[in-house]
Amino acid sequence: KSLYEQAEKNFGTIQPGFTHLQVAQPVLTSHWLMAYFWMFKRDFDRLQSFLDRLVECPLGAAALAGTDFPIDRWSTAKQLGFEKPTENSIDTVADRDYCIEFASIAALSYMHMSRLCEEIIIFASQEYKFIELSDDFTTGSSIMPQKKNCDFAELIKGRTGRMYGYLQAILTMMKGIPLAYDKDMQEDKFLSYETIDLWQNTMKVMAPMIRKMKINAKRTYQAASHGFSTATDMADYLVKKGMPFRDAHRVVGQTVRYCVEKDKTFDDLTLEEFQQQSDLFTEDIFKEISLEHSVGARKSYGGTSPEAVKVQLEHAEEFLDKAHQKLG
Repeated sequence: KSLYEQAEKNFGTIQPGFTHLQVAQPVLTSHWLMAYFWMFKRDFDRLQSFLDRLVECPLGAAALAGTDFPIDRWSTAKQLGFEKPTENSIDTVADRDYCIEFASIAALSYMHMSRLCEEIIIFASQEYKFIELSDDFTTGSSIMPQKKNCDFAELIKGRTGRMYGYLQAILTMMKGIPLAYDKDMQEDKFLSYETIDLWQNTMKVMAPMIRKMKINAKRTYQAASHGFSTATDMADYLVKKGMPFRDAHRVVGQTVRYCVEKDKTFDDLTLEEFQQQSDLFTEDIFKEISLEHSVGARKSYGGTSPEAVKVQLEHAEEFLDKAHQKLG
């Protein structure tokens, strides 16, 4: 919900998208935020699916062989809120798949949080200045008064290893255990409770940290303007004029090299300078390589155009409403 709210609030803001941490193509900041929204939605769906499988009641399996007392496992299962009893008493006692699956979901979700924290740390740096975190989630330096360190994001990122460790520990605990019960398995409680606590406590920090952060729209726009992020649009422009893409790629590369040598951006070039690279360039090139046109042209489903991102936001809102109803 915090990501969704930020995406709505910053709708229309343009920033560079990256590959290899190099400026690639311009995107809406909302599109970047929603990328993480869908990651966390998948985590939510996995958890719901996992909970939906916890419908078999272990009561009555006894030590491993069942019991000779005249019990009704179907009745007790229903009374305890399960759909049915487990099918095999040995498997019931020996199974810890649910602990492993839960730890796996938590580890995957924590990885998503760690990736987001890493980008927050990068984007909050002085070199980027895309993001400013609230003072609630930063600290100063003991000797450098100008510092505003993203300590909470760093701690979350650092604790990802601990979360992975819980999953690895449960997997290792179970890898060589003969049927049915062995004392090794009592470790499942400690590891599961630690997983729950770490995951929940981190979510309690992540949500307000995201909700309170500020996006520097002026800075993100400047960064997208100065990284030749519309180079692909320039190549596409030449292709639409009839030039093979291989040649268009070469022409755009030459144009970028020219700009670097002259310390210019695409916006600084005159039509004459464009035409030095190819006579296919005409006055309309300036519109074609604008950030607004580049972003707006990506109208394919799931793309970064305003129309496409609005569809994402609509679907996200529907999901949040349904999830809220389901959780009460």
